[in-house]
Amino acid sequence: MLDPTTLELQPYRYKLDELAISLKVEYVRLQIADIEAKTTNAAFWDNPTEAQFTMQQLNTLKQSIAPWEQVNQQLADLEATVELLKEDEDEELIAEFLEEVETLKTSLDNLEIETLLSGEHDDRTAILEVNAGAGGTESCDWAEMLLRMYLRWAASRGFHTEIIDHNPGDVAGIKSATIRIEGRNAFGYSRGESGVHRLVRISPFDSNARRHTSFASVDVVPEIEVNEVDMNTDDIKLETFRASTAGGQHMQKNETAVRLTHIPTNTVVTCQNERSQGQNRLLAMKVLGARLAERERRLAIERLNELRGDTAPIEWGHQIRSYVFQPYYMVKDHRTNAESGSVPAIMNGDIDLFIHAYLKWKKSKEI
Repeated sequence: MLDPTTLELQPYRYKLDELAISLKVEYVRLQIADIEAKTTNAAFWDNPTEAQFTMQQLNTLKQSIAPWEQVNQQLADLEATVELLKEDEDEELIAEFLEEVETLKTSLDNLEIETLLSGEHDDRTAILEVNAGAGGTESCDWAEMLLRMYLRWAASRGFHTEIIDHNPGDVAGIKSATIRIEGRNAFGYSRGESGVHRLVRISPFDSNARRHTSFASVDVVPEIEVNEVDMNTDDIKLETFRASTAGGQHMQKNETAVRLTHIPTNTVVTCQNERSQGQNRLLAMKVLGARLAERERRLAIERLNELRGDTAPIEWGHQIRSYVFQPYYMVKDHRTNAESGSVPAIMNGDIDLFIHAYLKWKKSKEI
């Protein structure tokens, strides 16, 4: 006899209804219906530019509630299965039902995280930079490990990544690297990775097999279009040089790489991944705009803290996470206290545990 509580799906329905309110599903549905009604008008395409803009709005609205609609369909299918099981307790169907319930739980968790991505720039492309700290080869190797971790994480989410700049270490690893992560809410998901990351391990570069501590910093900013930032071109110094990245003879023999320096703030951006100087310059301008916009945001927070008399250290200036490989396996985030012993999986990009914990923690701080 099947336990009736096993078939209880009402708590999941309550949860989904709560998320519908957070995501304003009914309001978005009304907007979609209104726009779709306009598209049926014979004169809709008389102005192609305006019509195209309207269709883009329609697509954006549909995408915003698509994850909720998908989970709603999952739950509806399970509710239909419950009705079948009440008539016939088929063992194979029961096993399939229980498996789908676990999938539903995961989908609801992911959907809840979606509701936390409501920041001003959360839906934008992310520019992520990794820099080795003091410590020479050890830190350079650690920086490359972090870069690999983020590239694998992005790939697991279906995000598109592009290495904008890559500065190799003298012996191993990297001194710095900048990547562009493009995908739905790329910045929203990755913004909590900004900060200092600490590694403790037996060094592969130490012949005496001693334990070493290494540091690397990660900085994540949203990509900003050039026209969104007030930048005086007279304040920007342009330098060109031959790319050091692998890219064939064209990139090696011609000065395709670009370095931009914003003189008033001494903000430097390098881009050498594209095949032409023009492409590198355009991308470098986007990254420079993102850096300057983030700098203004941080300065505004500092000024506000001074007015409040707040002497607490700014979050991104301090160690946020420790990765311990020796004498035990453990990764711990010092802001959220989220931790895991699955170090190999984490270094292969399985960092959603920490990303989700950060988003929930950040939301709780705002309440």
